[in-house]
Amino acid sequence: MPIRIDPGEVEFTAIRAQGAGGQNVNKVSNAVHLRFAVHASSLPEAVKGRLLALSDQRITTEGVVVIKAQTSRSLEQNKADALERLQALVDSVATLPKARKATQPTFGSKQRRLEGKATRSTVKQLRGRVRGMD
Repeated sequence: MPIRIDPGEVEFTAIRAQGAGGQNVNKVSNAVHLRFAVHASSLPEAVKGRLLALSDQRITTEGVVVIKAQTSRSLEQNKADALERLQALVDSVATLPKARKATQPTFGSKQRRLEGKATRSTVKQLRGRVRGMD
C-alpha cells in the first residue's frame, strides 16, 4: 500500500516565477514553494529515516523538503506538480532496497578473464624492441 502524504502537513507559499513572462510576470504570483517538515510528519519512522538519509539538495539540514514549481502559468497546476514531485520523492524511499547477495564468479567467467589477460600480455610483449636481428 503506497504511503499518502497528508495535505495538511504541506505548506505552500506563492511566489513570483522567474524568467520571461511578458507583462503578466510582474503582477501575478503563480510559482509555488512547497515546504514539508519530515520530522513533524505522520510518515512511518523507517521512511522518515531513509528520506532524511538521501543526499538530495531539496532536503535542508533541518529536515524540511523544499520543492519549487513554476512550470505552469496556473497556481493550482504548480501546486499539483509540487505535490506530485513530493509524492514521487517519498515513494522512492518507501520500499526497502533489496539486499545484495554475495556470489562467486562462474568457472567460465574466470577462464574468459584469464584468456583476455594472456592475450593482452602477448600484445604488450610484441610492442617492445625487436630482438635477435643483429
